[in-house]
Parts: sequence; structure tokens; C-alpha cells
Amino acid sequence: EVQLVESGGGSVHPGGSLMLSCAASGFTFGNYDMAWVRQAPGEGPEWVAVTNTACRSKYYPDSVKGRFFISRDNAKNTLYLQMRWLKPEDTAVYYCATRRYASSPFESIARALGRTIQIFGSDYDYWGQGTMVTVSS
Repeated sequence: EVQLVESGGGSVHPGGSLMLSCAASGFTFGNYDMAWVRQAPGEGPEWVAVTNTACRSKYYPDSVKGRFFISRDNAKNTLYLQMRWLKPEDTAVYYCATRRYASSPFESIARALGRTIQIFGSDYDYWGQGTMVTVSS
């Protein structure tokens, strides 16, 4: 069974930090480009970080650039998101996402949930339970 299990969320004050983790299982994690996606209450999904299989290329939207840092440990099948200088507008449920390739084992799962986002023209699927991050004073 393929799984993505996000953890590490919580409530912090503005300016605080959190480290999110995403544990992958049931597939060859190191073969997939990965991303972090967030969805605030009542809003559409927004990607906040993306990296390739070797974690040598990393991209961020302007909204989080310089504050969020993506990393991965392929030996541990784990994706990370270090978040610093958090702002109230960072409040959302955070998901990790896999890039969709041909014969992806996750596509049907994500389609059933309606959880697909495009990043630089490629589809990324996210189907875990997510982890909630709340930033408030």
C-alpha cells in the first residue's frame, strides 16, 4: 500500500519555526520528484516547495522564498520542510506531493480525492492526511 504520512504541524506565534516531515512507503521514494503543497481553509491549493529526486534543484514561490527550505533523505524515505519566520498567512494544512509519471500508482487515489496540482507544467498528486499549521498571536 502506498502511503504518505505528514507530521510536525502545530500552533506557533508569528516569527516562529516548524519542521514538517513526510514519511513515504509502498513505493520507491527516491525515484520521484517531490513537493510540499498547502491549502488554507476555504482556499485552493498552493505549492510552496519542490525538489527533484537528488534534491539538487529546489524551487519556491515568492510567498515563502527565504523562509521555507525543502530537503529529503532518500535512505529514510522522508521529505522535510523547514519553515522559519512564520506568518499568519502561512496557516494551512500542509501536504507532501509526488510528481506524476506514467503508470503512477497514486494517480487514481489523488483523482478520487481531487488532489492534484500543477507545478511548472507537471502534475503532482497529494493524498495524505496532511498536517495542520496554525500561526497566530
